[in-house]
Formats: sequence, C-alpha cells, structure tokens
Amino acid sequence: MAVWKCNNCGNTVNVAAPPETCPSCKKKCEFVDVSCYTPDCGGPDSGNVDEKVFVESSKGIK
Repeated sequence: MAVWKCNNCGNTVNVAAPPETCPSCKKKCEFVDVSCYTPDCGGPDSGNVDEKVFVESSKGIK
C-alpha cells in the first residue's frame, strides 16, 4: 500500500494505486505518492507519510 495525496485538495488515501477520481473533491486529479520510504519517518511498511514530500507537494494546492 502507498499513501497518495490529491494535488487538488490535499486529501490522502492509503491504497495500492491512486484513484482516477479523488474521493474527497470528486475531481480527476493528479496524485502524488507521499509514502514514507526512509527510516526517518518509519520506513515503507509503516504506512506513514513523508512530511518533506507532503509539504513539497502542497505548494500547488490552492
């Protein structure tokens, strides 16, 4: 599983692949993988979000 973040509204979903339509804003959006892949935030099996990636991907959210 991965944590995917909608670049339109910022909603996150924990699924294997990003959805076509965001369950929160109901639009077809680009999703960014914000899963933690480093030991600093718990590693890939933790289900945690990498805060650095999350914040960086937030710059385009209106």
